[in-house]
Amino acid sequence: MTHPLKGRVALVAGATRAAGRGIAVELGAAGATVYCTGRTTSSQPSELNRPETIEETAELVEQAGGRGIPVQVDHLDPAQVQALVARIEREQGRLDVLVNDVWGADPLIEWNVPVWEHSLEGGLRMLRLAIDTHIITSHFALPLLIRHPGGLLVEMTDGTVDYNTRHYRLSLFYDLAKTSVIRMAWALAQELRPYQGTAVALTPGWLRSEQMLEHYGVSEANWRDATVTQPHFVISETPRYVGRAVAHLAGDPEVSRWTGQSLSSGQLAHVYGFTDLDGSQPDCWRYFREVHDAGKPADATGYR
Repeated sequence: MTHPLKGRVALVAGATRAAGRGIAVELGAAGATVYCTGRTTSSQPSELNRPETIEETAELVEQAGGRGIPVQVDHLDPAQVQALVARIEREQGRLDVLVNDVWGADPLIEWNVPVWEHSLEGGLRMLRLAIDTHIITSHFALPLLIRHPGGLLVEMTDGTVDYNTRHYRLSLFYDLAKTSVIRMAWALAQELRPYQGTAVALTPGWLRSEQMLEHYGVSEANWRDATVTQPHFVISETPRYVGRAVAHLAGDPEVSRWTGQSLSSGQLAHVYGFTDLDGSQPDCWRYFREVHDAGKPADATGYR
């Protein structure tokens, strides 16, 4: 892709790190102007207390060939989101791509804990971060997106509709958070259709996010060392892989064929022909179904 999104404007809500950062960078590589929002700035961290910042993301967008604009926004605050969209309208006069990737709830997850034992406060906060943020952002941003036919809304989640329907995601709150976003994309597709807009749900595979690499004590350069303790990590992918999926969707003149659907990075790689940074095409959700969940030894042969 050679700057097919030049002149296009994108908002990546939740672009501080992980998938959001990868998406922002790849939209920039395709030539887009990208508003990179999040709560962590160089001078003010969020409660996650991680080092990644929206300024760093915006700089990476610039280095990739796009224009990156960092804006500190708490997407649970309607006034802040409204001000953000007003700024985009004032500065650009349009919005072509909206990516709802706000999350930031990992510290709240209690795996394999039934609802009556799970922290109620933490679980409800998780749902607010996963669902309310996306709804608030769509409420204010979609009126600008629909001004021009062909607008794209991407709802980021974890798991495809097929996988999540068949598998309990190990916590009622996490399960609800991730499956609700898929239904949200379907519902918004119905509302955008009269305006020639497209809405999809999109999931990466096992993401080699900054936090995941840190968890396994590895870097992107030696990530395979983590397979010693977690063999199935062999199917993992970089955040740029799902970023390329979004960039290809945004540049597809027939993107409406996907509206309302649940998509994955691995699925779209085979349709559009893009690869991860190492030239491979990880197909995580097929691997999980056919290898991981089937109890077979870790082996990514034929899956990347």
